[in-house]
This record gives sequence, structure tokens and C-alpha cells, in this order.
Amino acid sequence: MPLPIINSIASWVLKQRIHQIELFLKYPNEVQEELLMSLIKSSENTIIGKQYDFESIKSYHTFQERVSISTYEDLEPFIERTRKGEQQVFWNEPIKWFAKSSGTTNAKSKFIPVSNEALENCHYKGSKDLLCLYLNNNENSQLFTGKSLRLGGSKQLYEDNNTFFGDLSAILIDNMPFWAEFSSTPSNKTSLMSEWETKLLAIVNETKIENVTSFAGVPSWMMVLLNKLLEETGKNNLFDIWPNLEVYFHGGVSFDPYRDQYKKILPKPDFKYYEIYNASEGFFAIQDLNNSSDLLLMLDYGIFYEFIPMDIFGTPNEKAIRLAEVELNKNYAVVITTNAGLWRYLIGDTVRFTSLNPYRIRVTGRTKHHINVFGEELMVENTDLALAKTCKTTHSEVIDYTVAPVFMSGKEKGAHEWIIEFRKHPENIEDFKILLDQNIQSLNSDYEAKRYNNMTLNPLSINVARENLFYDWLKNQDKLGGQHKIPRLSNTRDYLEQLLFLQRA
Repeated sequence: MPLPIINSIASWVLKQRIHQIELFLKYPNEVQEELLMSLIKSSENTIIGKQYDFESIKSYHTFQERVSISTYEDLEPFIERTRKGEQQVFWNEPIKWFAKSSGTTNAKSKFIPVSNEALENCHYKGSKDLLCLYLNNNENSQLFTGKSLRLGGSKQLYEDNNTFFGDLSAILIDNMPFWAEFSSTPSNKTSLMSEWETKLLAIVNETKIENVTSFAGVPSWMMVLLNKLLEETGKNNLFDIWPNLEVYFHGGVSFDPYRDQYKKILPKPDFKYYEIYNASEGFFAIQDLNNSSDLLLMLDYGIFYEFIPMDIFGTPNEKAIRLAEVELNKNYAVVITTNAGLWRYLIGDTVRFTSLNPYRIRVTGRTKHHINVFGEELMVENTDLALAKTCKTTHSEVIDYTVAPVFMSGKEKGAHEWIIEFRKHPENIEDFKILLDQNIQSLNSDYEAKRYNNMTLNPLSINVARENLFYDWLKNQDKLGGQHKIPRLSNTRDYLEQLLFLQRA
């Protein structure tokens, strides 16, 4: 069958989903309420269902009062029982897949349960909806006349007690229909290679000869791959390699610090960027409009959402609210109940709502990745955007960074200490530092108040990292490639001190 016909058929099939999306756009709170009752009903006979007497829960308020908000550590004993082969523990259907994740902060591995329902009705559904929304906004797309370059995790699946664990991407590849590989590159074999540096070259060699029309992956690692591809081929930009390239689907870290770098290697004004918000725990939100930074919260993926206002998070007054109660432009910690048996699970991300009709969000950071040592409430969203603005003004480019507090000592005031690895250095680091500080103040009034006349906080300081410092730090921790990310902000100096030690070594 000719490629244009395949493209037309695939586009038509995917766009049929628009009518279902319109349903939850029209009745969002009703869809969420019905979903919660369905999740509770389905798990009445599980161990957790009996522990909380799910059979008698008939409303959200009863669910909220009876079921505690949980972290991974709270759920770990139940997850370990299922990993050893016991079923009907926290979900009513057998679970044999576990997405292994250490996140950015915890060296200890987490094993996130992935049910068949979560695979089909959340992760795969999210991937299809991403294409559906993109095609609905771009009628002339030729996406399916070529292949999608995917850059996922780097670990194969491992078996343990007849259960399987590995990167989420490995689980998705292992369960994908056989025909899906024909529309993707590199091959499954290459995608699942464990050693990042060998894998990088293998991907370059496989993909440079393909007709790639889209690519998907974390911006930081994708930039490493694309720069390697340009280096190996001797080309100036990606359109010299893939003339039909039309969209980059990205997620995992903020795109703001990398946006200008991508525009340099993708020099077409009509090239599209589409953001997603997904994790091992689920697929949560998708950019639904061209040229937007807002993500549509997807409400029919088997995930019930709650939110804890960050101004009371971790306090005695902490309380979660449902979707119908959220407000615009407030930071919230996300709590999810899912069709993989995660009950009121605190995933560690923070978001703010930019629209309530429909519900659209922006990811603002992590509950553990902010700095509030001095009452400044600094979020990753603030530092990412301030850094992007500063780089644009100073014509510089950043690869990675992290920030930590300088604690008060005697009469010495506090401050924020940065370490930044530049791809392109600013002409004057002092000017860069002053401008960055000003940009943060313009984005965060709490930081501005603490910086007023150096009342609480002294000016920030910057350590310029040597070449490949962050890469070497990740390599030392066996965290190269895939979904691994640099922790941007921390209330402690642990990450910064490790990096400074490596810098001096």
C-alpha cells in the first residue's frame, strides 16, 4: 500500500478518538467521580480493598477520610508481596510488570506496578492520543509516511518470581504489537541496549538512513544524540539528514533551557514541538494546541487525581482536594489513584493550573526539588525560565545545572549557589550572574523579597562546571541515558558537594 494512503488511514483512525476526548472536556468532574467509584468497586476483594472496606465507600469524601495518602515507602510491603507472586493485593487483576525507577533523588530502586489495564488504557492510550491531538491540529501532516525516532530507557527486562521488571520503555516495547516496530526507529534490539555510549553510536548508524518524520525523548539526552548525529554525518542541521521531519514530542524535563539550542539545529519556523507529561506511574497530560506550553490533563486513563496545595504541603494542615476544587496559578503536589493499584499515591511532582475549562496544567517541579530554606519558595519552573531568559540575552547555552542553599553562619547571610555547565559560555560570567539573579526576582516575588537590599539572601554565586561534569556524575552512578535527570534544586547541599568534589578531582 502506498505511504500516502497509509498516512491517510492512520490519521483517520486516530482522529476518531476526538469525540471521546470531547466528552471528558464537557463533563470533567463527573468523569473523574465515576472513575474513582469504578476503581474502588473493582478492588473491593483485594487485601487493600478489605483493609479500607472499599465495599462501603460510596463517595469521594468517605474515600478521602478513610484512605491515607501514601508514598512509595508506604506501599512497598504490598508491592514486594506482588513481586514475589502474590496477587489480589492492591489490584484485582494479576500484575506481572514492574517499572524500575530510582527517580532523581533516591538511590534505592522503586518498582512501580504496571497492570494490563494501565498498559492499554493509560500508557498506550496516551501515546495514541498524543498523535490524535497532533493530527487534529495539523491536517496536512505526513507523519506516517516516515518513522518516529524514539529514545527511551537502556535496560532490558529481568525476571524474578515470574514477574518482570525494567525501564518503563522496555515494558512498553516488550508488549507492543509487532507492527508498531515498523513505524519506529531504531529497532527494538538497539533501543534496549544497556550500555549508553555503544547504544548512542548504534542509534546514529541505524537512524541516519531512515526517513524520520518525528522524534520523541527527554530533551537533554535527545540533544546529546542529535549532536552526535550531526557530528557523525557532517551536516549542519537535522533537515539535511531528514528533510521530512515535522515534530518533536518531548517530556521529562523542562524544555525552556534547551529551546534555543533545538531551534539552531531545526531552523524551520513551522517545525512543531509537542510536550507530554508521563512517568512510570502513568500518562497524565498532553499538549493539545500548536505553539502552547499548557498541557491538557487527560481524565479517562484510569487515573483519579487529587492535589495538595504546596503552601500547606508537609504541614499539620496538609489536605488533598479533588479536581473540582483547584484554583488557577497555585502550585500543587499531585496525588493519584490508578488502574494499577496505586491508592492516593504521592508521585512527587508539582503542577499549577493555567486553565480550568478545560483543565490545563504546567509541570512546575518536584516536591523534593525546590528551595525553601529562607522562605523563598523557589521552584524548578522559576529557575528553568530565568536561565532560559538569561541565556537568550547573553547569547549563551546551558547543558545542565543544579542549585543548593548556602546556609546562614553567624552573621553571614544565606544565598543560593549554582553550578552550571555551559555549551556556549557567556562573555562575562559576572554579568550573567547579575542578570540571572534579576530574572529570578522578576519571576518569584518571595525570592525578590528575600533579596531586597540583601536583607536575607546575598546575591547568588555561580560555579562554572568543567566539560562533561554532569555526564561524568551520572556515569559514576550508572545513570546515563534514558529517563535519568539532573536534580535541579535541593534544600540540602548533597548534590552540589558531590559535583564540586568531582570538579576538583
